Amino acid sequence: MTDDTVRQAREERVIPDLAPRLLQLVRGLADELRPGAAFARRLGLDHALERDYGLDSLSRAELFLRIERDLGVALGETALSEAETPRDLLRLLVAAPAHASSASAPASPGDSCETSEAEIDYPPDSISTLVDVLDWHAEHHGDRVLITLHSEGGAASHLTYARLRIDALAVAAGLIDKGYGVGDAVAIMLPTGSEFFAAFYGAQYAGCIPVPLYPPARLSQLEDHLRRIAGILRNAEARVLITVGQAKPLAHLLRAQIGSLRAVATVSDLGLPGGQIARPVLAADATAFLQYTSGSTGDPKGVVLSHGNLLANVRVMSRAARVSSADTFVSWLPLYHDLGLIGACIASLYVGYRLALMSPLAFLAKPSRWLWAIHRHRATVSAAPNFAYDLCVNKVPDAELEGLDLSSWRLAFNGAEPISAGTVERFAARFERYGFRRETMFTVYGLAESVLGVTFPPLAREPLIDRVNRTALMRDGVAKRAAPNDEHALGVVSCGVPLPGHEVRVVNAAAHELPERAQGRIQFRGPSATRGYYKNPSANAALFEGDWLNTGDLGYFAGGELYLTGRAKDIIVRRGANIHPAEFEVAVANLRGVRKGGVAVFPAMDSHTGTERLVVLAEVRTTDAEERRQITESITQLAVDQLGMPPDDVVLAPPRSVLKTSSGKIRRATCRELYEQGALSRTQRPPWWQLVRFIARAAAAQVRRATWGGVHVAWACWVWLIFAIAGLGAWITTMILPGVARRRHAARAWARVAIAAAGIDVRVEGLERLPRSTAVLVANHASYLDSILLTAALPPRFGYAAKRELAETAFVGPALRRLGVVFVERFDAAGGVEDTGALEVRARAGEPLVVFPEGTFRRAPGLLPFKLGAFMVAAHTGAPIIPVALMGTRSLLRAGEWLPRRSEIVIEIGAPICSANHDWNAALVLRDAARRAILARLLEPDTDMRLESASAFAS
Repeated sequence: MTDDTVRQAREERVIPDLAPRLLQLVRGLADELRPGAAFARRLGLDHALERDYGLDSLSRAELFLRIERDLGVALGETALSEAETPRDLLRLLVAAPAHASSASAPASPGDSCETSEAEIDYPPDSISTLVDVLDWHAEHHGDRVLITLHSEGGAASHLTYARLRIDALAVAAGLIDKGYGVGDAVAIMLPTGSEFFAAFYGAQYAGCIPVPLYPPARLSQLEDHLRRIAGILRNAEARVLITVGQAKPLAHLLRAQIGSLRAVATVSDLGLPGGQIARPVLAADATAFLQYTSGSTGDPKGVVLSHGNLLANVRVMSRAARVSSADTFVSWLPLYHDLGLIGACIASLYVGYRLALMSPLAFLAKPSRWLWAIHRHRATVSAAPNFAYDLCVNKVPDAELEGLDLSSWRLAFNGAEPISAGTVERFAARFERYGFRRETMFTVYGLAESVLGVTFPPLAREPLIDRVNRTALMRDGVAKRAAPNDEHALGVVSCGVPLPGHEVRVVNAAAHELPERAQGRIQFRGPSATRGYYKNPSANAALFEGDWLNTGDLGYFAGGELYLTGRAKDIIVRRGANIHPAEFEVAVANLRGVRKGGVAVFPAMDSHTGTERLVVLAEVRTTDAEERRQITESITQLAVDQLGMPPDDVVLAPPRSVLKTSSGKIRRATCRELYEQGALSRTQRPPWWQLVRFIARAAAAQVRRATWGGVHVAWACWVWLIFAIAGLGAWITTMILPGVARRRHAARAWARVAIAAAGIDVRVEGLERLPRSTAVLVANHASYLDSILLTAALPPRFGYAAKRELAETAFVGPALRRLGVVFVERFDAAGGVEDTGALEVRARAGEPLVVFPEGTFRRAPGLLPFKLGAFMVAAHTGAPIIPVALMGTRSLLRAGEWLPRRSEIVIEIGAPICSANHDWNAALVLRDAARRAILARLLEPDTDMRLESASAFAS
């Protein structure tokens, strides 16, 4: 028998007993590091110790001590550096000589149930495609109900993982049998129901690319509907259209217009139950489906979403929102819309929560059905665009709500269209009596180009509404806080912070990043970002700006959170659908009594309710009241037929009321501005005079921006010149002066000279709190300049810890060594433990230390998780922890930026934090107390999401 055979036999005998016990240790330690997060129970043997469980080098050292204590096996230093997952540790334990006696010990009662991998909510991260996710769930718990479908009559049917997989494979077999395969686009125009999911996942099993399309609202309008989606089918080069039986006769007419279209079929036409298929091998970068903007005919844009994009976004959203298989999600959202398809359906497939689906028409006909579905299912999660919450406030009578209980609702996602502060406030106020909590309202931001989610707010926090000066925002693009008595203040709702691994920035027209509270274009990048629009090079050219993607939206950052203020593009997002004004304007202009070319369609803010309204401005010559009433009714009916909704306001105006550019393009933004000012009904000045006024205002704004831009660049160059001179001076004195103390005094002097000469405003508070003896000072890390600012602010007796990479740099490394800097390893676990020991030696010798426990910094706002090194040093030596909050340094010089920006800097030193104990738990207590203290003062979010709301700095 070979050595490999012996080892394999041993593993098969030992691992089933050992795996639950090892997972119990790993999960227990992870829960100690993140108390209250309750995330570790969802992780298994193949999740990364550092990335997923959050175990840094010191945490892994503690884990090895517990393994030795509880399992009787000592793992060496090699294991500390090389083991990346619990499965790696398991293999090392199996191979360890001392293992046999401990491995056979039985697990404690309940361990097998709690830690069995079959109970993990999320599939392993190694799974790379949606169909693999479906396979995983069908194999592990095929009989579990995935979706409960409610028909319009109220009857319910259930779809399990196993049933969905069988139905999808039948469709895949039919597609392959008819010659469709890898890369072929399959258009799916089906209502909410089990057939949609069979077609969607069946196309993926066959290697095809699903293209969800919105079904017609009425079969009587099917021909017009099909004409409008012809552009999408043509762009996608769809090979087959899967639809309902009633649509087949007219849908066949599309084959004459769409050269690629070969067949129109129903799910039953395609299905081959029990058919055997040779499944294509799909990679993470394979296209999962195309997400088209609804209703586009002129220039359809299909967002290319890969399996990797989808899973990256669903994983990070699920973990940020802390949803699990214990949750229940109720949705009426259309399946052709990204919030409905991805946020509800694909997320449910991945996470494993129960999904209850109802028809969008059922909700629109009676919005209270949505609320009662949440009541009946005891749902914890649901989602809708802002208009749905507004409908529930305004259109649901009290009589329909008697006995309603919404207390189970934990997350009410509000996104997919502009979020109204008024709607958020009114919904919370009205439904509070029915158990709805204000913190349940979860205002988010996302777009199809990033799969779905981009920013989420902190959990269990009430919606954050920023009251800004309306004039300053509209005129200067500055979100200036409004005065308390400002009756015209604009309420802007926070959409939270970027999801982990994703970045968002706000830039000006030249793609230069703007400081906080400056309105600009919103851009993003990250693992969820699309690789572009399908076969649309002109749209892709506008989408990408380097490795950043343009959202087409406007907004600003404040306190590290994103606030949306409008859209840079003309597309109107209403009720979850994208409305292209040009298309509807042409249709309205063809109505009797309306002037050709005299129509503008735009969104506008209602000053009374704070909600966004869909406005149609049409020029007419008639003054007869009856004729004007008929025209208004015709426009309203046309909107219902083409857009699926009536306009909120129809304004009939005299000729030349619709403003245009000299080339004849409609100036929708200006029309909106006049509407919101109530000026459309006034006698309009001549077009040339209006144009002159508009150009003058635009020119004045451009001059202001250019002036400030030039001043900013000049100041930034001056700052770099000063810091270059001071840096050279500091390096020379450091290299020639004897003694660490003298060198630190000189470095401090040079730092102060540089800051003063550069004109950087720095305010230091709490210096009197610094103890005379040894201490470990921990500060948040936000900028390249943090160390320089602290060097100028603190007494020169403080030593610093820095990343080991700096020790190897030719210019900086020697100077830092002569200043007594301790270099710490960030990536090698064994090296990190050794470097912590070096810091401990310094602390025992009485030297106060400065440590950035985040270990790094990033451009996005937010306090990163703390590494344990500094707190272990403080616990072991009895030195107090001094929390320090650095405010404004991220705006001064952000990661990836090289032009400093004026920013007020505040360095606040908190009260010392001590511990009477000296063990592992003492380090955790010190870490959490320091984090709370820093967060209490820092105007940035907590990206670790594990501590309770911060308390105030101790006095």
